[in-house]
Amino acid sequence: MDSKGRARLAVDIGGTFTDVVLELPGGKRVTTKLLTTYAHPGEAVLEGVKQVMRDAALDPSRVGLIIHGTTLATNALIERSGAVTALLTTRGHRDALEMAHEDRFEQYDVMIDRPRPLVPRHLRLAVTERMDRDGKVLLPLDMSSLEAALPVLDGQGVESVAVGYLHAFVNPEHEQRTAEWLARVRPDLSLTLASEVCPEIREFERLSTACANAYVRPLMAGYLERMAGELKALGFDCPFLLMTSGGGLTTLETAAKFPIRLVESGPAGGAILARDVAKGAGFDHVLSFDMGGTTAKLCLIDDYEPLTSRSFEVDRVYRFRKGSGLPVRIPVIEMVEIGAGGGSIARVDKLGRIQVGPESAGSEPGPAAYGRGGDKPAVTDADVHLGRIVAEKFAGGAFELDTGAAERVLLKGIAEPLGLEPAMAAFGVSEVVDENMAAASRAHAAEFGMDLASRDMVAFGGAAPLHAVRVGEKLGVKRIIVPAEAGVGSAVGFLLAPVAYEVVRSRRQRLSALDYALVNRLMDEMREESLAVVRMGAPGEKLREVRHAYMRYVGQGHEILVDLPVETYSEEHAGVLRDAFEAAYRRLYGRVMEGIDIEVLSWTLTISEPVREAATADGMPLPLSLSAQPGRQVLFDPEKEEAVEAGVYLREALHPGETVYGPALITEDQTTTVVTTGWRATIDPRGHILLERRP
Repeated sequence: MDSKGRARLAVDIGGTFTDVVLELPGGKRVTTKLLTTYAHPGEAVLEGVKQVMRDAALDPSRVGLIIHGTTLATNALIERSGAVTALLTTRGHRDALEMAHEDRFEQYDVMIDRPRPLVPRHLRLAVTERMDRDGKVLLPLDMSSLEAALPVLDGQGVESVAVGYLHAFVNPEHEQRTAEWLARVRPDLSLTLASEVCPEIREFERLSTACANAYVRPLMAGYLERMAGELKALGFDCPFLLMTSGGGLTTLETAAKFPIRLVESGPAGGAILARDVAKGAGFDHVLSFDMGGTTAKLCLIDDYEPLTSRSFEVDRVYRFRKGSGLPVRIPVIEMVEIGAGGGSIARVDKLGRIQVGPESAGSEPGPAAYGRGGDKPAVTDADVHLGRIVAEKFAGGAFELDTGAAERVLLKGIAEPLGLEPAMAAFGVSEVVDENMAAASRAHAAEFGMDLASRDMVAFGGAAPLHAVRVGEKLGVKRIIVPAEAGVGSAVGFLLAPVAYEVVRSRRQRLSALDYALVNRLMDEMREESLAVVRMGAPGEKLREVRHAYMRYVGQGHEILVDLPVETYSEEHAGVLRDAFEAAYRRLYGRVMEGIDIEVLSWTLTISEPVREAATADGMPLPLSLSAQPGRQVLFDPEKEEAVEAGVYLREALHPGETVYGPALITEDQTTTVVTTGWRATIDPRGHILLERRP
């Protein structure tokens, strides 16, 4: 709830489902899950909002905050459905987007796929101007070269323009003058300045980020403005905040200007939930496992903080290989995302192997079991056939599952080509998708030199509780937590996220000759910029400030993240900064280098409100005895590789301290937790399900 004791509303648009969570004063939550409406995503949002408000018998005036996360920006980038976009860049640099890093992410494949630039070459227009690396003007901005671009912009129907000049992150004067001129002569164009959206060193990443922001900005700005207006028309007169990829909340105005910061907003909400659950359970090393209808997201959380990064790749086109996507420089929670969800389509390849994903049936038509015309076997169809889903409880009973259709597509697509019984075909599909997720987890952990067997798991999303035990077995995990309202976990995570905004500035300097006055001036400017955003979403809140620097030894090609004290810097801090860098370097590499100077490439500053704690609902439901549970269901047991009879329990009927032994299903409106033979499930004091291996 908000500071005035009013309810809060969270909405998450996913690739298959749209989740809505209403948190009432006292902590009780009302949730719903609807199929995403691709053509008009706002339809599912508004219908879900109306539904939870009816269920809670609550007037919109009683809602104090709305938080929204969406995949619209991500989908537009992947599907190439954004605005017609042009790039104005320094003469001689129009091909930087295609030259990229001039490396090969797959050394021995001569047929590698590269991501297609969002801006085609004929819309990358050269402008005569030049700055040096210190921001000194070498060539003044030639207005005639800008005027020469107008016929191209007009003739090609350009809707959005990215402006990215060389070294403008140090001196943005030429970009700003260009924007002012374009705003006068073509006021209908959407404008993105690279010096605003990504004021960082490295030309390719900066231009790529600016183009991506320009590409999705008209779509996102229009959608957000319409959504805000439609919610207001329903009677909601409260702040409307957006979830960002970095795990914080930002204002509508900032989100509309920099929509690229929203690309991983849904998965970020899930990581925030996992952090809260891990902290409440006292699990300090956790694997967050979020499996929805379209993708699975995996994130490492250590000491109750998820790993973070300043970069992210959208639309990896070559086997999800790093380097094969569009780079975006934004604050983001570090995770791996693969095409493994309930809607992921299964097939038999030419070698007679079962393959699953990354293609998804989505919500239109969805898996065959949805009864909406799907004719290809999907993971959900396999789960239905294996008995992992209690049909009458699926999606809160919003629609009836077609179990016969699920069996037919499994038979035709998997069982008959391989000469298998339908049950073994379904088990094969499940095993492949589970191994895909386990393999992605191993690879992600290996990148950071971490071990998974010593970790616990937090599993949420509509499909994760169905697969958590099996994925955990493959990874050697001993304990798994399925949070309350796991099926709408990312939306619940939105309610826990703080209002926050990160600002970055690149100023390359050596520690031996650091300009402390410049650094302090930068910090003051960054603080004001961050405060201007945060104060709109968290007026009157006590705020905290966090600073970092990206540093390296002179001569190195990559930098590391270093924590900085929040102080006014002077020459007395030279040793402090060096010690902070060496401590971070030693943690990563086990040693430091003597006699080599250190340089700073970028400075970051984040202002945020305090991290929210999960609300605890007043008045737990009266417990029912285990003997009064609804019944039993046939469940395919992966250990015995045969069908067994499993108990079916209503999650809302179980109370803290109660234990269920597998084989069993614990069902709720938005998901089902599968407890296999070798596991037991206990309800912990916060209402979460704790899964442990049986002794």
